[in-house]
Amino acid sequence: MRRSACLIFNPVAGQGDPELELGQIRAMLEPEIDLDIYYTTEEIDADQLAYAAVERGVDAIIASGGDGTLSAAAAAVVGTDIPFGIISRGTANAFAAALGIPDTIAVACETILQGKTRKVDIGYCNDQPMVLLAGIGFEAETVERADRSAKNRFGMLAYVLAGFQELRNFQTFDVEIETEDKIIKTTAAAVTVANAAPPTSVLAQGPAGIFVDDGLLDLTIVAPVSKAGAIAATFHLFQTASTGTAVERNDIGYLRGKQFKITTDPPQKVVVDGELVGTTPIEVRCVPAGLTIFVPTVEEEVLTEKLEGLPNLTVELKETADNGE
Repeated sequence: MRRSACLIFNPVAGQGDPELELGQIRAMLEPEIDLDIYYTTEEIDADQLAYAAVERGVDAIIASGGDGTLSAAAAAVVGTDIPFGIISRGTANAFAAALGIPDTIAVACETILQGKTRKVDIGYCNDQPMVLLAGIGFEAETVERADRSAKNRFGMLAYVLAGFQELRNFQTFDVEIETEDKIIKTTAAAVTVANAAPPTSVLAQGPAGIFVDDGLLDLTIVAPVSKAGAIAATFHLFQTASTGTAVERNDIGYLRGKQFKITTDPPQKVVVDGELVGTTPIEVRCVPAGLTIFVPTVEEEVLTEKLEGLPNLTVELKETADNGE
């Protein structure tokens, strides 16, 4: 029996030709899956379409667009066994990168067709679904500055350019972070709470690795005292992301927890999964193993030996004895 799936397609995501991209998706998926295709519009969001699909009883939901589209559509299948397919066509495609899901249409479609799934955590920020992260302060201001026209023109570079521009307005704020067992008060320029984050999400890279299935959220506090310090801190975070090691600077802190309540003075803008959602205060919580997603099938190579590089190494092959057995 053929599978059925609702394809939620954002026609304004990314910089490609949406008609060609949708045609490619249909050509790959429709021979094996009965696709029910719906478009997001200014009036109808991805979450509305996804909830309606769940009510109809589809076998799977597939979202194609940027991180905001994926996050919104994923909300409908949290806590269900309905698998969620990802075909990234956005500017950043951070969720796909964090989960090792290819961001090319052809390989993303092949991942869905293979049918392998994995359970991952999902977060909620003020009851809004969060597959990636919530950014407070500098990151939110940067995302707001990188508007749709800039992203259409420059792609991922739009965020880099916006970040440099935002440094001219560098400012700090007082922040209070409440966890299950303590209250932390400090001054910061940016606070990021991550459920999943690729290395390109630099301001989330305080811990040594962010895991999407550990039942915890990762909070990073960036607290430089000057523009020069902000640049140095950002570069250090980039290095830790590249090497998988935890931060060592005194102006960067991090902690893990199941939930956080964050207030700031003055109120700060908040961005969730690349979309500006309002201002602080926020409450963020983790739903462990709340989302079932299609993931690539990878043939794992079993390593049986590693000898190269040993000093004065010689290897002599022995002849196998034949005793007539």
